[in-house]
Amino acid sequence: QAVTLRSVAREVGISAPSIYGHFSDRDAIVEAVVSESLEQLHLAVADAVAAHADPVEGLYAGCSAYVEFGISEPARYRVLFGWSRPKGQSPQSDTRGLAAFNTLVTNLESCVDAGKSTSTDTFVDAVSIWTSLHGQVMLRADLPEFPWPSTDTVSEMVRSLARLVN
Repeated sequence: QAVTLRSVAREVGISAPSIYGHFSDRDAIVEAVVSESLEQLHLAVADAVAAHADPVEGLYAGCSAYVEFGISEPARYRVLFGWSRPKGQSPQSDTRGLAAFNTLVTNLESCVDAGKSTSTDTFVDAVSIWTSLHGQVMLRADLPEFPWPSTDTVSEMVRSLARLVN
C-alpha cells in the first residue's frame, strides 16, 4: 500500500510527472517488481540446483536458495504472493512464477530417475515441498522472535517430503 507513483519517483530521484512515461499507475510498478522478483527467485533456485551434479544435493541447494531468497528479501517475497492483482488477472492465469516451481519438479524427477527418491507423483510431492518452504519463509518473517533453529530444517523437510532414500 505504501507504493505510489510519487513515492517511487522520490526514491529514484526523479520528478513525479516523469515517472508516468515509464509506468501508467501503481499496479504497473508492482507488476514490474513482481516480474523482476520472480526472475531473481527462479535464477537463484536454478543456479543452486545447477551447481550440483548429484540431484539430491541439487534439490537441497535449490530449496535452501528458495528459503534464503525469502528470508533475505522479505518485502519482495511478500509482494510475490500477497499483492492484489489488477481486475481481470487471477493468480491462476499468472504463470510467471512457475519457473522456479518447475525447477523443483524437474529436480525431484531427477532424484526419482537416479533411484534416490521413492516419489510416485513428483508434482504432488513438489507442491508439498513448496508449501513447506513457503510456510517456513512466512513464519520466520511473521514471528522473528520465535527461537527458530537454523535453516538446516529445510533439509529435514525436503528429505521427508521428497521421499528421499539413503
